Amino acid sequence: MTKKPGILNYGLTVMTVSHTLTHVFSGIHTAIFSLLRTEFSLTLQQLGIIAAIPPLIDTLIAIPAGLISDKIGSKKMLLASFAFAAAGALLAGFATGVVMLVVAVCLIYVNTTIYHPASYSYTTRIFTRGDRSKALGLHGAGGTLGHAMGPLAVSVLVGVLAWQWRQVYLALAAPMIIGIVMVLRLKEEETKPDPQAPEEPGDSAKFLTTGLVMFLVYSALRSMGGSMIGTFLVIYLQDARSMTITTASLVSSTTTLTGIIAAPIGGLVAARLGDKRWLETSLLAALILLGLSFNAPSNTLFTILYVAYGFFGTLGMAPRNSIMASLTPRRQRGLGYSLFFLPGSIVGAVAPIIAGTLAQSLGYTTIFNLALVLNFTALAVLKFAVKTGQA
Repeated sequence: MTKKPGILNYGLTVMTVSHTLTHVFSGIHTAIFSLLRTEFSLTLQQLGIIAAIPPLIDTLIAIPAGLISDKIGSKKMLLASFAFAAAGALLAGFATGVVMLVVAVCLIYVNTTIYHPASYSYTTRIFTRGDRSKALGLHGAGGTLGHAMGPLAVSVLVGVLAWQWRQVYLALAAPMIIGIVMVLRLKEEETKPDPQAPEEPGDSAKFLTTGLVMFLVYSALRSMGGSMIGTFLVIYLQDARSMTITTASLVSSTTTLTGIIAAPIGGLVAARLGDKRWLETSLLAALILLGLSFNAPSNTLFTILYVAYGFFGTLGMAPRNSIMASLTPRRQRGLGYSLFFLPGSIVGAVAPIIAGTLAQSLGYTTIFNLALVLNFTALAVLKFAVKTGQA
């Protein structure tokens, strides 16, 4: 009988640290939108198109990435992920024009597309269903830290130390070596599931069930709403609320940083209450806070409400990812997680263009109200259409 791994084992440690490293660049290009707008004389609509191109590339490679991950194992895929991240960061650091920067950001997005199916499938395979949400909470905390580091680096390095935005990419490329060394020490056989191993009780033995399809619909709606807000948040805070790039980036990064605490807490609570029930509860609270934040009269109140929205939203990260595992057979989990992130890539290629066009013609308020409607629709789909075999 295989010994049950402890929560804080080496495999999960590697996944958590690598999750941080793979996301450190993801929020930089949107955090520096005001700088790019000035340097390259861009409109909001053009900025939306720039934000849409990398997710479009992700859409094309998502399914192949999942299939390859299931075939060759997580270790090789994680190493490939770091290679793309380093290449993208170096190219961005020497970018001389918009096209070169977009290519660089595309490489960075390819990094995450390769990373996610390998990392999530690995994590869910080495833990039982009872410990899955707890493990995914720690894993998610690493990702939220990575997402926060990009805007935070812009706030400190550009806003305070007066660095150029290209230098931010170069500075954050160096830690990639840490992830490579850690992944190299993973045992290859740990990443390959036994095709004869039985499914965990409550997990699906079939692929593309109705429950899985509706969960992907939920994911697409959430991604659409989140992308419309996240793409223009920092520049909105500068244009509409008169914040400096330092303050605006700090608000963005602080909101994400709350996930370091929220993701593990969410995993622990979900393990007790059930993944779906806790995801619905935390999402409802988050959306109420989101609606209140954009109607807040002062910047201080906005910041408090928006940061709280980020905290409650991240409380649902672990149960959301755990639900995806339960809806996917373990031998196809890499492909399953590719499908899970695919709606985000698809709508991520559409949402910024729509948001940029609406913001240019109707103002920022329109895109935030539309995003809120999309998020509440997603909550309804989750509540009434997603069946997981668990509360």
